[in-house]
Amino acid sequence: MSDVPPHVTELAERRARARADRDYAGADALRDDIEAEGWTVRDVGDGFELTPRPSFKVWPTVSSVPVTGAGGRQPERSAEAGLRPEGHGIPAATNRDTDAGTGRDAAASGEPAGSTGAAAGTGRGAVADVGRGDAPDAERVAAAAEPGARPEEVGQLDAERVGEAEAAPRPRPEGAELLGRSDDVERAPERMVSSQLLWDSSLAVSRVDEEITPVEGRKPMTSPTVTVGLVVDGWPDDLRECVRALLAHTDAKIVALDLGDVDGAGAVLQELADADPGRIQAWHVAETPHWRGGTAGWGESRNKLLELDDSDVHVVMETSVVLDGDAITPLAGALNDKVSAAGWKGVDPGEDRREWKDAGPGDVRAVLGHLFAVRRDAALSVGGFPSGARYYRNADLEFSLTIPGTVVALGDELPVHEGRHRGYHDVDPEYRERESRRTYERVLRLLGSP
Repeated sequence: MSDVPPHVTELAERRARARADRDYAGADALRDDIEAEGWTVRDVGDGFELTPRPSFKVWPTVSSVPVTGAGGRQPERSAEAGLRPEGHGIPAATNRDTDAGTGRDAAASGEPAGSTGAAAGTGRGAVADVGRGDAPDAERVAAAAEPGARPEEVGQLDAERVGEAEAAPRPRPEGAELLGRSDDVERAPERMVSSQLLWDSSLAVSRVDEEITPVEGRKPMTSPTVTVGLVVDGWPDDLRECVRALLAHTDAKIVALDLGDVDGAGAVLQELADADPGRIQAWHVAETPHWRGGTAGWGESRNKLLELDDSDVHVVMETSVVLDGDAITPLAGALNDKVSAAGWKGVDPGEDRREWKDAGPGDVRAVLGHLFAVRRDAALSVGGFPSGARYYRNADLEFSLTIPGTVVALGDELPVHEGRHRGYHDVDPEYRERESRRTYERVLRLLGSP
């Protein structure tokens, strides 16, 4: 901060004192003054850090990013689907024995063993009841059933028939009209046949005068809209490779949330968005990721991306994953009314409840968070991603057990590979294990652990 002008440093010090005194309105005003001077202030531990203000808009926190339009509205849902299961988004403490980046057990991945898993229960809620239409109007139904009672509700031809029927006296059957009556069948069976033929013919002719309502054609099927959500928390080279592959191999939109411009990753994101604004939507916040000592958690960040999205299908993807072809279309295509989530790698809990094993292709208990697609309405029906997860690991299991419906994995048939899984390997091991245990405790509760 040696190049920071003294008066800007003074503003930052005043802001720090205002925050200490819980004068948050004053602190926000001082932040604006600092930005007006061309600098950005970021809280670090007990102090602050000043950096040159970037050319793009930076929001103070994840929660302050505005959500407008369809992205901020939840669909209708049933009472069952609207309930979040106990333990969703609240703190706790145990670890899973799987590297969520590889989907392999602890022995295969070389990770230290964690604590116990849990019993088998689905942990999934009911599928959301979305898009139900209004019931028909009762008065119109009654008018249709008894057109003579409401002549203004019927067509011209029907109105004329009603008028004629009500004006004419009821005729008494005689002569040929008596043919076919039950008391005359035995004496003249040939008359019954003639009467029936006459009656059938009159029915066929009478329908010519009726209005025929055309049958509506079946609506053409349309492909679901798809958006890939990226949390950008460092590693700018990985981000660039990930985004370029998405643009080259898919038609999906991209919405990305930059947490604190770590190592210049936010600047790279903006560069990519400026080059293709029709495909990429970039958001920047001053908050740094929790795993780097900041306050922006994984669950909160993922939920903000879900809110910013307005597509039918929301794709969770990490920047360590690179497409070799169109892996997004098969994932989105696997979703339907029964299948709520489809991922690249799937896992099932082991019998000893201490680890998760690779599973799929097919139905699985959970998909790993490196690449999976989810119906956006289904995700919103359970309140989104686990807000209590400050770190990604095991949060993918928690979300998979919470989502209603079936979860499937497509496996190695997808054209995709993963580079170094930095979210696991390049994070402080002590932090990684502590936060993993917190989230896994909620996983145990969803599994129904005794």
